[in-house]
Amino acid sequence: MAHPKEIDVLINDLVMNDDIAAKQRITSEIVSIAKSKGIFLSSIHELYKARGEGKCSNFTVPAINLRGLTHDLARAIFRVAIKNNAGAFIFELAKSEMGYTAQPPVEYTGLILSAAVKEGYSGPVFIQGDHFQIKDRLFFLDPEKELNSIKQFIEDAITAGFLNIDLDSSTLVDLEKRDLREQQKDNFEVCARLTKFIREIQPDGVMVSVGGEIGEIGNQNSTQEELKIFMEGYLENLPAGTEGISKISVQTGTTPGGVVLNDGSIAQVKVDFDALRNLSLFARQNYSLGGAVQHGASTLPSGVFNKFVESEAVEIHLATQFQNMMFDSILFPKDLKERMYTWVKRNCNSDRREDQTEDQFLYKSRKKSLGAFKKELVSLPEEVRNGIAHEIEAKFDFLFKQLKISDTRKIVEAFIKPHEVKLGQKRTAAAVSGGQED
Repeated sequence: MAHPKEIDVLINDLVMNDDIAAKQRITSEIVSIAKSKGIFLSSIHELYKARGEGKCSNFTVPAINLRGLTHDLARAIFRVAIKNNAGAFIFELAKSEMGYTAQPPVEYTGLILSAAVKEGYSGPVFIQGDHFQIKDRLFFLDPEKELNSIKQFIEDAITAGFLNIDLDSSTLVDLEKRDLREQQKDNFEVCARLTKFIREIQPDGVMVSVGGEIGEIGNQNSTQEELKIFMEGYLENLPAGTEGISKISVQTGTTPGGVVLNDGSIAQVKVDFDALRNLSLFARQNYSLGGAVQHGASTLPSGVFNKFVESEAVEIHLATQFQNMMFDSILFPKDLKERMYTWVKRNCNSDRREDQTEDQFLYKSRKKSLGAFKKELVSLPEEVRNGIAHEIEAKFDFLFKQLKISDTRKIVEAFIKPHEVKLGQKRTAAAVSGGQED
C-alpha cells in the first residue's frame, strides 16, 4: 500500500521530469497503486451502448478538460463525485491542449489517477482524447501523411490510458458542394478508417469508446439529414463486424471558449436545444448511438445546464470556464498572472487579429502560457492551490447536479466492468500535436 508521501513524490516527479520515458515509468507506478485501491482506467463505450439501447437515461455525462492545476482540480472533481455518488463523468484533453499546456497523455493519466488515489475514490476512471482533429489543409495536400500523423497520436494516447477517443474529421466537410453526401464524404470515410485503426490497436478486452462529428463547432447548426448522410456513409465504409462509434458531436450554436466581447467578457449564446434533442433522439432511435454530444458549453449561462438533460444530450464538453476561474481567482498571484500575460504578448502576437482589443486577445491567448508556466503553477503554495480548487469545486458540484449524474455510480457499475490495462505497448512512433478544443 502506497504511503501518502510516496504518491506526493510521484506526482511531483511526474510533472517536473521532462523525459517522456521517465513519465511513463512514474505513471505505470501510479497505475499499479490505483489498481491496488480498486481504481481502473476504462472505456465508457458499454454505458453509451446501453443508453442507445434504452437501458439507462435521464443524465448527461460531463467531459471536463483540465488545462492547469490538473491534479488539484481532478481531486476536487473526485471529491464532488464521492459526495454525489457519481460515476458517469469524463476527464479529457484535446490534441491541441496537450501541446500548449505541456501535458502529454501519459502525464495527464498519471495526474488524474493520482488524484483518485488521494481522494479515496474507487471504480472506473474515464480519460478521453478530445477533438483528435484532422487538419484540412494538410489532409488535402497529402491525405496519407496527415492520416498517419493522427494515427500515431491516437496510439500514443490509447497506450497512455486514454480509452475514449473523439475523432474530429468534420474539418473535411465541404459546404461549398451542393450534394450533402459529397459535403460529408471525406468526413465519414476518414472517420471509418480511423475507427478501424482504433479497433486494431485497442487493448485486449477493451472496446475503446469512439465518437464522430458531423459539423465543425462554431459553424452552421447540424441537421438530421446531415446526420443520416454521415451515418449511412460511415457504416458503408466500416468493415463488416467492426464496432462503430457510440456518440456523435453536433453543432447547435456554441463556439469553443465562447464569443468574447471587446471588454473581454463573454457574449450570451443561444443554443438550439430543440435541434440537440431531435439529433440525439434520431441518432439513438436509428443507429443505437448513445446520443448527441454538445461541445463548447462551459461558458454558457448557469441557468441552461439542466436543459441538456431535457434535450437528451449524452455528453457535454466543459473546459474554458474552469481555466477562467483559475486565472480570475483572487487567490491567483497577481505577479504570476502579469508574467504570464507578458509571455503571451511576446510569444503569441501571431494569434492577434487586427479587430481584437487587448482584452479579447489576452482572453483568447492566455491559455497558451499554461505550458510555459506549468511547473511554477504546480509549485504554488498548497494553500493557494487548494483555495483555487475549492472555489472551482463549487462549480463542479453545481454541474454534476444540473446534469443529473448524482447517483449514477450504480448505473456505471452495472455496465462497466474492471479490466487491467498495461501502459506503453504501442506499434507506431511518437506523435505530434494540434487541433481544436472546447
